[in-house]
Amino acid sequence: MTQRTALVTGGTGGIGTAIVRYLAKQGHKVVTNYRDEEKTEAWRKAMAQDGIEVTTVPGDVCDPGSCQSMIDAIHHKLGPVDILVNNAGITRDTTFHKMTYQQWMDVVNTNLNACFNVTRPVIEDMRTRKWGRIVQISSINGQKGQYGQANYAAAKAGMHGFTISLAQENARFGITVNTVSPGYVATDMVMAVPEEVREKIVAQIPVGRLGKPEEIAHAVAFFTTEEASWITGANLAINGGHYMGW
Repeated sequence: MTQRTALVTGGTGGIGTAIVRYLAKQGHKVVTNYRDEEKTEAWRKAMAQDGIEVTTVPGDVCDPGSCQSMIDAIHHKLGPVDILVNNAGITRDTTFHKMTYQQWMDVVNTNLNACFNVTRPVIEDMRTRKWGRIVQISSINGQKGQYGQANYAAAKAGMHGFTISLAQENARFGITVNTVSPGYVATDMVMAVPEEVREKIVAQIPVGRLGKPEEIAHAVAFFTTEEASWITGANLAINGGHYMGW
């Protein structure tokens, strides 16, 4: 396998960490962004103890200027970005009639606008080199909606609209663009939900359990391979059968 430089935004989170591990074990040079240097350094050292070497660079995905500086730093340290995983995301849940403008914008900026902010500085380089892999991490709730998540569902649905447009524009340049839409995964955030609530969620999943971060990472890694070069503009739903579309 050819070694590539892979940027995973939000790589210190549950799903992000799994993606970082998977890509690093495949031999890629993996980098993620951070805003909290102390917290990220502790995470990086823990990864290193497991034999996973990760480069970390400062970068706020909500800030276009910060993203350009982040990509410049990666280019200087590791070379141009070959693989981009737009994974950074947050929630600010509340029913829409109570939602503030700031709650709306925080989620849209981090989950959707970040796709522009991070992808724009790398896409021309990919087009010049005629190779690239871009993967958006969307959500089951971007497909089916969710009570109290109008902001999150709108942003996550928008990510796939971004995917299919970018896929059409860049297919002839050897660049594939795809989406992965996870269902409910056993991350720290989900496991912090009261047990009775988790049980209700699991009861709706035909497979009968929450997903594992590693299962999402496996799908992301698949999209980054040479063997997946004829797959672009796709949305891979990984949710245990919780939501089935076509």
